[in-house]
Amino acid sequence: MLLFVLISMGSMLTACKKEKAESSGYSMYYLNKQRTKIVNKPYDPSATDTEGLIEEFITQMSEKTDDVDYQQILSDKVEIERYEYTDHQLYLYFNKEYGKIAPLEEVLCRGAIVHNMMQIEGVEGVSMYVDNLPLKDANGVEVGILTNDSFVENPGEKINNIQEANLTLYFASENGDGLVRETQHVYYSSNTSIEKLVMEQLLDGPRSSNAQAAIPFGTNLVSVSVMDGVCLVNLDEGFLAQNFEIREDVIIYSIVDSLTELDTVKTVQIAVNGKTNLTYRDKMSLKEYYKRNLDLVTEEGDDVEIVQKQEKEGLLDSGE
Repeated sequence: MLLFVLISMGSMLTACKKEKAESSGYSMYYLNKQRTKIVNKPYDPSATDTEGLIEEFITQMSEKTDDVDYQQILSDKVEIERYEYTDHQLYLYFNKEYGKIAPLEEVLCRGAIVHNMMQIEGVEGVSMYVDNLPLKDANGVEVGILTNDSFVENPGEKINNIQEANLTLYFASENGDGLVRETQHVYYSSNTSIEKLVMEQLLDGPRSSNAQAAIPFGTNLVSVSVMDGVCLVNLDEGFLAQNFEIREDVIIYSIVDSLTELDTVKTVQIAVNGKTNLTYRDKMSLKEYYKRNLDLVTEEGDDVEIVQKQEKEGLLDSGE
């Protein structure tokens, strides 16, 4: 009986602690196990004032978790050496080790840090410095003041409502040595980012009879995120499948030119399972941030109207 009471009390305490964390309204943002995506879970802070929360969150971001699915944002070598909080702006000063983080992972770390700090009442923007110099993006431009709106990443797993968009996409020509421009009028879930939508449509392939999918068949999209005009596309190992009927630059610029049609994207980097230290077919470095280049466009495709499968099911369920 005593053992039963102790177990019951333990369960109640655990439930109360969980309920308290969920009711606090705070979350702690981490990276997933593969360090390719931002994840979060409810967090119950001890501090209650702004300065105390800032210090607590800084400590928490450097601590390892007991759950392998939630990886600490900052590695053991990366440190926030000091911070300043002035006029509702938070300034974080990192050591030089932060500058050594791989570009794809750095954008995700940056986004998780901003998401954490922007929860704190009174913090209206976050500025980051590395070795006392302002943090710069992949194009060498200072990132400036960051907010939650600076970072976009949508998993698109749930349907909220239906939206529509006109997409200009680039697919491989029939002989594989050029690009075909196709315009798609797409109905899609509002929970899917426009960048993710572009990648999904590229993977689905063209509707034009004079075009074919450039991305190797069987490739899956791991994640897509945008920060400061840089779109980071993370694909799985299917992207490395060899299809020599389509030129490697056609494959790369099918992605790059399609994404840079969007106002939110200026340059594109492609990764395979989070890795960018690869050379695609021994010719195209994935370390590069590729800009728009329409020199490969040789043909025009069709104008088509598309309802994505999951959205179509949603329309049918609603009786429309």
